[in-house]
Amino acid sequence: MTVDSNPPLVHHFEKLLRHPDEISTPKRHDCHQQNGIMMEECQLPLIDLIGLNSHDERERAASAKAMCRASSEWGFFQVVNHGISPELLRKMRKEQELLFKTPFERKATCGLLNNSYRWGTPTATCPKQFSWSEAFHIPLTKISDQSCYGEFTSLRLVMTEFAAAMSKLARLLARILAENLSQQGGMLDDICNESTCFLRLNRYPVCPISAEMFGLVPHTDSDFLTILYQDQVGGLQLMKDSKWVAVRPNPDALIVNIGDLFQAWSNDVYKSVEHKVMANGKMERYSVAYFLCPSYDSSIGSCTEPSTYRKFTFEEYRKQVQEDVKQTGHKVGLPRFLQVKNAQL
Repeated sequence: MTVDSNPPLVHHFEKLLRHPDEISTPKRHDCHQQNGIMMEECQLPLIDLIGLNSHDERERAASAKAMCRASSEWGFFQVVNHGISPELLRKMRKEQELLFKTPFERKATCGLLNNSYRWGTPTATCPKQFSWSEAFHIPLTKISDQSCYGEFTSLRLVMTEFAAAMSKLARLLARILAENLSQQGGMLDDICNESTCFLRLNRYPVCPISAEMFGLVPHTDSDFLTILYQDQVGGLQLMKDSKWVAVRPNPDALIVNIGDLFQAWSNDVYKSVEHKVMANGKMERYSVAYFLCPSYDSSIGSCTEPSTYRKFTFEEYRKQVQEDVKQTGHKVGLPRFLQVKNAQL
C-alpha cells in the first residue's frame, strides 16, 4: 500500500466551494499567465555582497547604496556572494525533501520540529483565502533541541548550521539598512533574538485544480526582513507599480524582502511589498525562509520625525494581525490602527 505524504488539500478546498463539482477540470495554463494574460517576469535588483568587503570605500558604499535603493523602490532584492556555501544550501534542500516525504499522518501527529507542522489555511472561509502548501515554522530557540527531531538526526545538524548562517546574514543586512538611515547599526541586533526569529520550511505540492490557485495567499511579512532560499520552479510574484510581476529564479542568489516592521521603523523609507506564491500543476516547489523578528515586548517606533506610525510593541502588532486574519481571512500591510492619525493620542 502506498503511503501518501501529501496533506488532504483537495478535500479541504472542496469544502470551501459552494458547488464542489466546479472543481472538475479547469484548464491549466503557463505559470507566467494570469487570467489568460501573459504576466511580466522580472529580474530583482541584484546585489553582490562581495563589495561590502572591498578595501575600496567607494565600492563598499556603492553596494550598500544599491541595497537601500532596492529596499525603497522594490521592497525586494537578491544577493549573491552572501557567504552561505552552496554545499550547505544543497544539504538543506536534501534534508527538507526527506522531511516532507514523511507520511502525512506522521507529520501531523508526531510533534516534529516543536509540533510546528501546518498545511492549507485553517482560517479560510472561501477559496481565495486558501494556500496550497504545507510548512514547518520553527523558532530558532528550538533549532538545536534534539527532542524536536525524532529520527531526523541529520536534519538537526544541517538546520543548526543553516539557521546560524542565515541569522548572521540577516543581521548584516539589517545593520546596513539601519546605518543608511543614520542610525546605529546595532540597534536592531539589541531587540532581535532567537526567541522570536523563525525558520519556515515550505513545500508547495503539485496542484491539479487550477493555475489560479495560491500556493501562499497575498500578504506582507510581519518582521523586519526575510531571507528566502528557493528552488528553480518559480511561482513567487510581487506587486510592482500596482501590478503583479513574476520573479525569475536565480540559482546563485538568495532573495531578501522588507517586512512591515522595517517599513514602520524606517518611516516608510523602506517598503514592505505585497507578494504571493502561485501553485504549480506539474512540479512541486520548495523554499526555506528566515524571519528576523524582535522580542515581543520590544517597542517599535519610527527612527525619524514626524512619524507616520505611533510606537507599538511587536506583541501588540501580532495580536492585531491575528485579529485581522480572523475577520478578513488575510493580512496585507501594517494595521491602520498604528498610523498616527488613527491613534488615540
